[in-house]
Parts: sequence; C-alpha cells; structure tokens
Amino acid sequence: MSHRPPDPPARACAGPLDGVRVLELAGIGPGPFAAMLLGDLGADVVRVDRPAPGPLAGDPAHDVTNRNKRSVLVDLKSPGGPETVRALAARADILVEGYRPGVAERLGVGPEECMAANPALVYGRMTGWGQRGPLAPRAGHDIGYIATAGALSMLGAPDGPPAVPANLLGDYAGGSLYLTTGVLAALLTARTTGRGQVVDAAIVDGTAHLTALFWGMLAAGTWREDRGTNLLDGGCPYYRVYETGDGGWMAVGALEPPFYTTFVTLLGLSGDALPDRSDPRNWPELQALFTARFKTASREEWTAVFEGTDACVAPVLSLREAADHPHLTGRGTYTEAHGVTQPAPAPRFSATPGTLRLPPAVPGAHTADVARDWDLPHLIEPPKDRS
Repeated sequence: MSHRPPDPPARACAGPLDGVRVLELAGIGPGPFAAMLLGDLGADVVRVDRPAPGPLAGDPAHDVTNRNKRSVLVDLKSPGGPETVRALAARADILVEGYRPGVAERLGVGPEECMAANPALVYGRMTGWGQRGPLAPRAGHDIGYIATAGALSMLGAPDGPPAVPANLLGDYAGGSLYLTTGVLAALLTARTTGRGQVVDAAIVDGTAHLTALFWGMLAAGTWREDRGTNLLDGGCPYYRVYETGDGGWMAVGALEPPFYTTFVTLLGLSGDALPDRSDPRNWPELQALFTARFKTASREEWTAVFEGTDACVAPVLSLREAADHPHLTGRGTYTEAHGVTQPAPAPRFSATPGTLRLPPAVPGAHTADVARDWDLPHLIEPPKDRS
C-alpha cells in the first residue's frame, strides 16, 4: 500500500487541543479510543499503565488506539501509587478512567480525591452501564450494552439473528465519542468558571441517544420494530446490500427520486416498467429484480458502472481495500505512520490539523520525559540498592 504521510509534527500545527493535558488510567476499549482521539487533536496524553501486562494479548507497539500518548508505570496498589496519580491529576486538565463504579474511589484516585488536588479537573468516567442504576456494578461488553439499549435489535435480516457490528456501535460511537464530547464541553466550562466536574459517559446512554431519529419515526408510525422491514434497516430495496455474481457486495442507498432514477437506469432496468417504489407492498418484487440484476456481473464490473455517478451505489470494501480506494487515498483518510497503515486523524481543521506525533505507547516508555515535562521528579524511582 502507498499512502500519504501524516501531517508534519511541527509544534505550530500540533492540533486544536495543543496545550491540553490528559491523564488516562489505562483500560481497554472505549476509554483508550477516546484518549487517542484527544491525542490526535493535539492533547498531551499521559497513560498510567500497570506494571503487570494488560488484560488483552498483543504487541502494545501495534495498538493504534494508544498512538499519540506517553506512558508511565504506576502500581496503584503500592503505598505511593495513588499519590503519584493524584499528583499527575493536579497538573492535568482532563482525566479519563474506565473502571467499574467505585473502583477508582477504592484505589484512592476517584473524583473527590483528584479534584481536591485540582478543582478545575474534568473527570471523565467511561463505563458500559453508567455510575448508577441496577446494573452499574455488573460486568459487560459492547454487545450487551447495545442489546439493552435497543440498537442491536435493529440490525440484520428479518429472518435471521441480529447482526453484530463489531464493537463500533457501542464502545466507540455510543461510548468514546460521547465521552470525548462530554469532557471537551466540561473543559470549556472549567476554563470559564475554574470549576471542573465529573462526566458520566455510559455506553447504554450514548447508544440510546444514537437512536433518537427512530424514536421519532416510531411515534410517527413510520418505523416498525420488526427488523429488516424499514426504510433504513435493509428492508427497503433501494437501501440495502446486494450480492454480485462473483460473491462480492454492492451497497445501494438511492433514497431520493433523482438518485433512484439514475440507479435503476444504470442497473439496466426501465423505471417506468417497475412497480411503485413508495408502496412497501412492492418492495419484495423490486428486491427480487435488483437481486437478479446484480448477480449478472462482478463487483468490479458494477463498481465501474456506478462509481462517479449520483446513483448512490458503492462496493462493500474490506479494511485493506478501503485503505487503497482512490478517494480515500486522495484525501489521506488512511495513512502510513510509524510502520503501520492506519486511519488519519479526523475531523479536519484548516488552521490546526491533528497529527500523528507518536507511535503507540509502550508501557512505561516515557516516565522520565513525563516527569520532566509535568514537573514531577519523584515519578522516577531511585535505583534499588543491589549490594
């Protein structure tokens, strides 16, 4: 693969959050992704890692969600561990943690303790179930959170099980992005008032919030709770995916009438001869016609037909294929940095673009640098006497 290199890591364009300090208490999933996003936008993110290996296997040097961070090792169960974290929090603008409710408090690094040292601190809490409620103390993962929030029931074909969207919908969309929005909004308030606050970002809350459009459609009677029967869930013949003759897939999103006209014309059908698309009773017949047509050619052949038109049809690409797509390479959506192909920072800024300044942080690799930059010389432990 050949990709545009990331923006140069010049201090003048470190990103819109240049100068913001973020303390991340290491975890998995949405917390690290949220901290990565803050780091991509220029924040100085310091991750507090445990001395023991993390819960997930894998080379930390390839964990892209830990790019643009620095790492220090702190044993929170040691006598001086909580004090070290509180000292870091006293110098931070934002703290991000993803423990179960009550764990940070038991470790001595909860909001009360950290905000006593820094009243302007924004304390971001990332959990699945939230800080309160009957399930708050229970374990969970993305699939259970989006199931409980109602979103998982909407995905998949009507005659099959709900489709699992990796951990994109819950962890990252309903979790990380809401935590990031919350801590940045709270940071604005803190800089105006001098008072920080706790941001309770629960994946169930964020995922439920993402379904706002469909609650309105339910109220209006334009959405059914039967999966795969609606306008935007694959039930509509002009908003779904179709298999091609070679086993590939094409995504069709020809919702508006002009786009639909272009779509059926390029598909080789006569719009005037087709049943009325606005009547859902005709959807099975239209779907059968479109299915048969797509089977007559390969994904590559259909891509050549539709790409560059307003038919709103696109090939379903794998991750590696997406990184090589001409539009995405032209925009630099994917880039190669530190030996790894990965998504470039998003969104784009005209004056202060995000950058890929640092590779994924190896646990403990930056203790000396952080001790210097955050004015915490005691972070560096004196060498043990081996005599």
